[in-house]
Amino acid sequence: MNLELIEALHELEKEKGIEARILIEAIEAALISAYKKNFGTQQNANIDFDKETGVIKVFARKTIVEKVNDDLAEMSLSEARKLDPRYEIDDIVEVEVTPKKFGRIAAQTAKQVVVQRIREAERDNIFDEYSNREGDIVTGIVQRHENRNVLIELGKTEAVLGPNEQMSGEKYVHGDRMKTYIVEVKKTSKGPQILVSRTHPNLLKRLLELEVPEIYDGTVEIKSVSREAGFRSKVAVHSKIENVDSVGSCVGTKGMRVQSIVQELKGEKIDIVKWSSDPAKYIANSLSPAKVISVEISSDEKVAQVVVPDYQLSLAIGKEGQNARLAAKLTGWKIDIKNETQLKDNNIEKESEEDEEEG
Repeated sequence: MNLELIEALHELEKEKGIEARILIEAIEAALISAYKKNFGTQQNANIDFDKETGVIKVFARKTIVEKVNDDLAEMSLSEARKLDPRYEIDDIVEVEVTPKKFGRIAAQTAKQVVVQRIREAERDNIFDEYSNREGDIVTGIVQRHENRNVLIELGKTEAVLGPNEQMSGEKYVHGDRMKTYIVEVKKTSKGPQILVSRTHPNLLKRLLELEVPEIYDGTVEIKSVSREAGFRSKVAVHSKIENVDSVGSCVGTKGMRVQSIVQELKGEKIDIVKWSSDPAKYIANSLSPAKVISVEISSDEKVAQVVVPDYQLSLAIGKEGQNARLAAKLTGWKIDIKNETQLKDNNIEKESEEDEEEG
């Protein structure tokens, strides 16, 4: 049994990467506690674990004194010299006190320690693996619901999709495969906790990097993303090479590239717009699919006055203001949208006010 334990420890060292030396040290510490607990003694004990044969012995450590007051901790000089005539006062003597039934206890204790250390090592490996992937996307399988959380299997571990990270209206059915964005990896008493999201804007960014080679190799750059998960998103892109169409690269032939992302996000609409260093052009592009007549900007207040054709006003603003809101998030500008009729009426009012002042 003892030799089998040594072989098992060396096998674990190869498979799990846990040093046999560390396991043996942990077993020795656990055996001392087990010895004191099972045999009701408080004496100063030491464990000798033969690393070659696996034989385990218990030794009591006693101090040599002239007069013994505590049999568990002390030994007389005369008794000590029966073991070795060279002993002197204050020397430490180790006396074997291995109980007859200690072998079974030792085996159980060693097994518990090894199992615990394996579990800890696996948790550490999982934490190391996924903490390095914060900000990346992973593919998992929906397992079950716990309270309002959705647990997603990632292979050796599970990720938690919290209620605030779930897309509105999206159903999470057992066995469904989906991609999620790793927001945070935390160490807990129960092991690493991996928090993922389906609503984070960077999920869309990472999906585009996977789907569009030009983004992955750096030819096309994602400048900004604004997202209302499950409904609509806007992505501003810029090509570092003049003859490369940044928007076309992302959309793909017949929209194939962006469509695969739309399917992954369960029908979320995605507007790919061209970024520009000119704020007026960038703001006009951000309101796509609406057509813009003119943009006047106030750099100090970072406000843009946008004029669109009458028939394009509702499209520019979007349902419940969504298109305008996403454009503002994308560009970082406050956008005020008017149609041509409203602009003319405003101009007429201004002219009337000026005439009255002159009169």
